[in-house]
Amino acid sequence: MILLRNLGFSRNGDPLVEGASLQIHPGWKVGLTGANGCGKSSFLALLRGELHADRGDLERPASWVLAHVAQDTPALPDAALEFVLDGDIELRQIERDLLAAEQHPDDDHAGEQIGLLHSRLGEIDGYAARSRAASLMHGLGFTDADFLRPVAEFSGGWRVRLNLARALMCRSDLLLLDEPTNHLDLDAILWLETWLKNYAGTLILISHDRDFLDEVTSHIVHVENCRMQMFTGNYSACERARAERLANDMAMAEKQRRQAAHLQNYIDRFRAKASKARQAQSRIKMLEKMGDIVAAHIDTPFSFSFPEPSAFSDPLMVIDRVKIGYKNTAPILENLNFSLRPDSRIGLLGRNGAGKSTLMKLLAGDIQTLAGTREEGRNLKLGYFAQHQLEQLRPTESPLWHMIHQESALGKQTREQDLRSYLGSFDFRGDMVDAPCGRFSGGEKSRLALALMIRTAPNLLLLDEPTNHLDLEMREALTIALQETDAGMVLVSHDRHLLRATCDELWLVADGKVSLFDGDLDDYAEWLAEERSKEKRSGGKTAEKTAAKSASPAAQPSAFDSPEKFPKGRNALALATRQPLVKAADKLEKKLASWQAELAALAIRLADPALYTAADKTLLQTLAQRQTQLTTEIASTEERWLALQEQIEQVGEPAA
Repeated sequence: MILLRNLGFSRNGDPLVEGASLQIHPGWKVGLTGANGCGKSSFLALLRGELHADRGDLERPASWVLAHVAQDTPALPDAALEFVLDGDIELRQIERDLLAAEQHPDDDHAGEQIGLLHSRLGEIDGYAARSRAASLMHGLGFTDADFLRPVAEFSGGWRVRLNLARALMCRSDLLLLDEPTNHLDLDAILWLETWLKNYAGTLILISHDRDFLDEVTSHIVHVENCRMQMFTGNYSACERARAERLANDMAMAEKQRRQAAHLQNYIDRFRAKASKARQAQSRIKMLEKMGDIVAAHIDTPFSFSFPEPSAFSDPLMVIDRVKIGYKNTAPILENLNFSLRPDSRIGLLGRNGAGKSTLMKLLAGDIQTLAGTREEGRNLKLGYFAQHQLEQLRPTESPLWHMIHQESALGKQTREQDLRSYLGSFDFRGDMVDAPCGRFSGGEKSRLALALMIRTAPNLLLLDEPTNHLDLEMREALTIALQETDAGMVLVSHDRHLLRATCDELWLVADGKVSLFDGDLDDYAEWLAEERSKEKRSGGKTAEKTAAKSASPAAQPSAFDSPEKFPKGRNALALATRQPLVKAADKLEKKLASWQAELAALAIRLADPALYTAADKTLLQTLAQRQTQLTTEIASTEERWLALQEQIEQVGEPAA
């Protein structure tokens, strides 16, 4: 187990945690939560041996293999698949030893060594290593064509995914993950959730994605006021415990009651106007859960809201017969026909590369149409947030300078104290208000960019992954603010909690089109599963090729004229789930039959005494190695076949 006894540690002389004493048992999946800068990443550095404690003890089994995601990836010429395989250190060592031993075929000792190495290779499932690496890469969004591409060719975000795949490739006892979902889309996040739930080792995870924490973790360690406190259960259970503790404080309890009454009034108003659409009803359920969430975050340092827009146009924007893309290439999206109104609350769904960010750039006016028109309402006032805007902050200037500069550009004259108070509502207080923002963390820069955008009082919000780098407290504050604003909104986010709590309808970006998605996020997860099943049935074709050849089941034939219903029938899902399982099991059965026949033939050959008396032992060594390899392959394949049979039984027969 991992044992903390009166542990204290600091960074650059600033104390982070003092007097921490707790135990983390093997197999636990622990979420590490707390505000940015509280010491979460430093604790992982302690576990990796990169930081030393100031006092107390931190113990973990010396024999444990530790895996973590590297922060940087050099521009290597290595193929991406080989880079991922490097995560299994023992596998690579065996491969090197085998290569060295095979250079001496006449050496009896080398022959014995080769046999032992092949035996160990079978024990660690080394013969299936490339298949495992490919599966990891597919799950994280890579295509078959990416496997042989040099690491140097990938962008920063995709190199982070390669580092994650490499860490998962390691057969570790302890896995440390620091914000693994930051560079993933929803498809990859859902896959990673499943992988981590099946991970047999001990997991310590830093994440600000509450849904991800709820799905994966069995315990929460919350860091606050230099203390580490262990909670049993997932993040929602931790929130309930914190809410109860805060309720014991009379002032906090009164604040909770006021906030609960305000939230209930909002829920009642929303329910009165909500449509019967599945996503709108899903949002009502989400809002009803918000009471417990708000109560647990009543001591938040954030207290901002969106100012009321000065005027509206209806519609705010009209997109008419639009085609977008880049010259001399196939269009990314075409036949776009829709209007954005003041009451639009839209979440964009779609796989990585489908065109969500391109669509947002069109709405923001950052790119021009190839055909059709984009018409703005007379009173349109855009508020656009995307990650690249963080790069536009001047690193040598302070939050206050940015705020004064923006106010001046808008022709406003605002007292400095009012601007300081406004920045304080985003937790820029004291020296931070005047500090150069180049020193800020990613989360602090995101907060500043949001503060600047919100200050402009937009009536149409275009938000492209606004929660990246934000901690849980800031995410909850942003969620509440977005619920209450009167501005229209189009949102791209992998944060399911934010989507559920703020969006009335979901649009699917797929197959070069944008269409109304007649379902909620659970239905979208089913759609993704069906898409993956299609790809496997078509021989592992990439998502992009599959999307180009077949229409998505949730999409309309064109824009929003005649929406098709998303197939929610469980029978269709059972059939779609069962078929690839049965096909995979049949394939394994054929392999097993072939291997068992070969193994029987080998046994007959190895029973020949002449093999053992011959001067040249090369044939004997080759046959013995193949026998070991086959025995291992058969054992592991039989396990996979049994697991598939269990899954088939769980799915059951589809109804006639």
